[in-house]
Amino acid sequence: MRVGKLLVAFLVATLTVPGASAIAEQPWAGRFDRPQQGFAPAGTVLRDGSPADVGLDPAPIRSAEQFLASWAQNDPTTGHPHFSGAVGLLAHDGVVVDRYATGQALRYADAAGTELPADQQVPMRADTIFDMASVTKLFTSIAVMQLVEAGQVELSAPVAKYLPEFATNGKQYVTVEQLLTHTSGLDADPAPSLWQGYPDLPARRKAVLDSPLVHLPGSTYLYSDINLMTLGFLVEQLTGSPLDKVVHDRITQPLGMRDTGFNPPAGELGRIAATEYETDPPRGLVRGQVHDENAWALGGVSGHAGIFSTAGDLAVLAQTILNGGSYRGARILKPETVRQMLTNHNAGFPGDDHGLGFELDQMFYMGALSSPVTAGHTGFTGTTFVIDPESRSIAILLTNRVHPTRNWGSINLARETWASSLARAMAVRPVRGPDAWFSGIGNLATATLTTPVLHPAGSTLIDFEAFVDTEASDPLVLESSADGVTWQPVPVRATGPGAPDDSVLTLSGHGHRVWWRVAAQVPAAGQVILRWRYTTDTSYTGRGVLIDGVRVTSTNGKLVDAERTPSSLSAVGWAQKSR
Repeated sequence: MRVGKLLVAFLVATLTVPGASAIAEQPWAGRFDRPQQGFAPAGTVLRDGSPADVGLDPAPIRSAEQFLASWAQNDPTTGHPHFSGAVGLLAHDGVVVDRYATGQALRYADAAGTELPADQQVPMRADTIFDMASVTKLFTSIAVMQLVEAGQVELSAPVAKYLPEFATNGKQYVTVEQLLTHTSGLDADPAPSLWQGYPDLPARRKAVLDSPLVHLPGSTYLYSDINLMTLGFLVEQLTGSPLDKVVHDRITQPLGMRDTGFNPPAGELGRIAATEYETDPPRGLVRGQVHDENAWALGGVSGHAGIFSTAGDLAVLAQTILNGGSYRGARILKPETVRQMLTNHNAGFPGDDHGLGFELDQMFYMGALSSPVTAGHTGFTGTTFVIDPESRSIAILLTNRVHPTRNWGSINLARETWASSLARAMAVRPVRGPDAWFSGIGNLATATLTTPVLHPAGSTLIDFEAFVDTEASDPLVLESSADGVTWQPVPVRATGPGAPDDSVLTLSGHGHRVWWRVAAQVPAAGQVILRWRYTTDTSYTGRGVLIDGVRVTSTNGKLVDAERTPSSLSAVGWAQKSR
C-alpha cells in the first residue's frame, strides 16, 4: 500500500527546479537514499562528465567495466566469450558519467565461431550502431501514444476500430491497451515464421493480422511480438505513412537522434555491430540488416523489431522520458502521457509489471536500479535500456551477443551488473555517525553481524536503523540464540515509507530507498546472543543492506551501543561504510 502511494506521488508530482545548470548542485545528486518524485527539469540536456561531478563513487563503475571486458574474452570452460563486444553508457542527473566499449563489433566468419583474421575484425567503439531488436517496441509505443494525444486513438477502443481486418479469429474486442501491455491473448510469435510460406509483404501482413488468440483477452500476460507488429500497422493506417517515416519524423529527427532508424544506410556498415551467421534462413553473416527474421520478412520495418541505434542516441531518448517528454526544446510527448506510459497497467499479473510499451521493475536486467517506476526494455540481440526516475539515472548496455550464434547463452548477469554499478556508485549516507554496516554480498551467500553473549535483566530491547534494498527472496533477519548454535527469528517492527504494516520475521524489498527505524524485543532469558543475518538466493540482488545505530538495552542498562563501540559486533560479510 505504501509503495503504491509512492508510485502515485511520482506520477502526479513534477519538480520546478529552475534550469539545467543547477541540476548537478542538487543535494540529492549522487544519493541513492533520496528518491526523487516527478520529472527532471524539461531543460535538462546531457553532458559528459565524471562520476565525481555528480557525487558518484567511480569504483563500482570501473568494476563493472572490468566485468564486461572479461565477458568479451574467451571463457576457459566454453572456449568462447559471452558476447563478442559491448558498449555501455551510464548517466546520472543529466551527466553522462561513463561511455565504455570493449571487444569486437565484428569477430567471426561463421556460425562455428571461426575467427576472422585480426586485420578483418572490427573493434567496438562508443558510437557503434547496434540492431536494437525489441527495444524497437518502445519507439512504436511512443508513436501510438502520440496518436492518443492527437485524439486519433483511444486506449480502451478495440484495435478493430482502426484495423477492421484484425477482428478475425475472435479478436474483435482486443483493445489497444492490451496490445501495449501484452495482455491481448495473442501468441508470442506468428506461426509459421513470416519468411516461410508467405510470398510477399501483403501476405505476411495478413498473416500477422489473422493470428488467432491463445488466451482470453485480458486474462493472461504473454509477451508477444504480434502485439507490436499489429500496432505498427495501426500507426501506418492512421498516419498514412510507413512506420519508419513516422518514427523518423515524429521521434528521432526532432530529438536529433541521427544514428537511429530502420534499414541503416550502406555507408554506415563499417560502424554496425554484426549479429548472427544464419543458415535457416540462409542469410549468412547478418550485418546491417535486421536480425529478427519476421522483421526481415517485412522489409526490415516492423513495430516489434528493426530499429538500429547507438548508446548515445538511446541516452537522448532516455533523458527525454526523464524530462517528461521533451529534449532541447523538442517535445515528443506530453508529461501526462509519459506518466501514463510509466504507470503499471498489469497490477493483476504480479511480476509482469508493464506500462504502455515500457516494462517496469524487472530486476533481472535493471538490477539495483529496480523500483516500481524503473522502466526499460531488452532486445534479443543483446541490448538493454533502463531509466530510473527515482535517481534520474540511465543505464544502457548494448552487446552483439548473437554474434556469431544465439546459442552461446544468456547475458542477463551482465545486464544486471551494469545497471547495479550505477546504483552502487550512489551514496546511502549513515543515519548516525560517520559509518554504517553495509553488506552487498552477491548471489547464494550469507552475511552475519553478531553480538557477544549478553546477560540481560529481564526482556532484551533492540532498536536499529535499516536500509534494505533486496529481492523479496533475499531477506534480512534478526535472530536470537542462547548458545550460539540454535537460532530463532525475532519479530521486528519497521517504520518508514514502504515498511511492512505489521510485525514481521524478515525484512526485504526495494523501491522505497529510505532508512527504516526498526524495533524488536526478546523475552527474558539468562543469556542471549543476537545476530543480523542477510541471505541471498541464486539470482539477482539489489543494492544491498545497511544497518546503523544498533542499541541493545535491558533493565540493567545498555548492553550494546554499536555506534560508540563498533567492535562490539562481530562481522562476516559486512563492512563499515561512510556511503
